[in-house]
Amino acid sequence: MAGSTLGGVAQSVYEPPRGSAERREILDAVRPMVEARVGPPVEFVVGWMRSGAGWAFVNVNPQRPGGGKIDPFLTTFASQAEYMDGLSTYALLRYQYNRWNLVDFVVGPTDVFWQGDPLYAQVPLGLTPY
Repeated sequence: MAGSTLGGVAQSVYEPPRGSAERREILDAVRPMVEARVGPPVEFVVGWMRSGAGWAFVNVNPQRPGGGKIDPFLTTFASQAEYMDGLSTYALLRYQYNRWNLVDFVVGPTDVFWQGDPLYAQVPLGLTPY
């Protein structure tokens, strides 16, 4: 019985397809936070995106439109850049009030920051990579 419950939860988490409105809305909810820190405009290379039960978790790498690299030393992260794992951005979002809202984010983490965090204990199984 417990196995079937876990299977149902895991199946409710999925990757929004490329070109879908949901995928675009999730990325558009993350974009202002990233652009405020690295400067506009940015587009994302998606490394991980999962959505389910009103939650979404993404790992994106910002770049300039067309693939231009962003130098972290020329952003608000200049004083921290040597200690970061690039500009790889992780974000947790919640769908409320008819839109995706940014709940938590980290730019350039060097560890799996969400493990052990009570906030992430609320998200569906399979939403985060590990």
